[in-house]
Amino acid sequence: MAEGFWSELLGTSYSQRFYDAGGVRTRVLEAGNPGLPPLLFLHGVNGHAETFIRNLVSHGENFHVLALDFIGHGYSDKPLDRNYEIATYVKHVLDFMDAIGVQRASISGESLGAWVATRLAGQFPERVERLVLNTPGGMNANPKAMESLHRLTLEAVTNPTEEKVRKRLEWLFKDPMQVPQDLVDTRLRIYSQPDYRNATLLTLCLQDLEVRLRNMITAEELQRLAVSTLLIWTTSDPVAGLDVGHWCHGCIAGSQLVVMENSGHWPQYEEAERFNRVHLGFLKGEDISQETIVGEPEAGGKPE
Repeated sequence: MAEGFWSELLGTSYSQRFYDAGGVRTRVLEAGNPGLPPLLFLHGVNGHAETFIRNLVSHGENFHVLALDFIGHGYSDKPLDRNYEIATYVKHVLDFMDAIGVQRASISGESLGAWVATRLAGQFPERVERLVLNTPGGMNANPKAMESLHRLTLEAVTNPTEEKVRKRLEWLFKDPMQVPQDLVDTRLRIYSQPDYRNATLLTLCLQDLEVRLRNMITAEELQRLAVSTLLIWTTSDPVAGLDVGHWCHGCIAGSQLVVMENSGHWPQYEEAERFNRVHLGFLKGEDISQETIVGEPEAGGKPE
């Protein structure tokens, strides 16, 4: 059984806080001095701020770290009158930044979070300092991955049990044995909230092909990105293969691509030590070329 994450936080400084982001009560895990440069962590679909539990403290030494629960997720508000397409999440992030008085921040998104971060950086480049796209969603439409994600998530939030929640988490990991019990317990408690299943029926809309296609990131959007961008991919990502990573790398001028081989959809957790080193180096403007793909990216047609 994997070692739990709470032991890593013993003796460290972090907090849980709630903010009003445009009328949405928004839960945040926070680390670092508010006087430091702001860094937002954005999680994936039906995830929560603990996605970045192994990254908070190390980044808090150099940044004011704010890991959000998206609207409709975690312990943030879950209004049932929203469509939960990408524009809804972009607005939530901007409303949150306005609520805490941050005009510009570095943004690191995982999966859905990277999808949202990409759209936000393209539409509002003045709000983004540096951009990290970690195993991003929205770059492709993989029917097998979409079906698995939809089925496992819906099963996990319908009369939630430890076994069903563990299966949902194992889908994210290359090595299922690395899923710790305290992560299962945390997500089980989140999924057991009243009306969480009703909110999930809405947040899963992006796994519907028609909805996904109208929200997808295009090559033109990537080519227009005007912020320093780091792409983090893995060789075992169940959502998008490395061919999609190379396509993104080829589209985003000046981007850097790092490939991790010992993780699935959550490299920030399964390979936390390397992730933290590379991620921090990029955010601080250091040379991380020894970690990146060597050579010029190939900008070909979009992979399936």
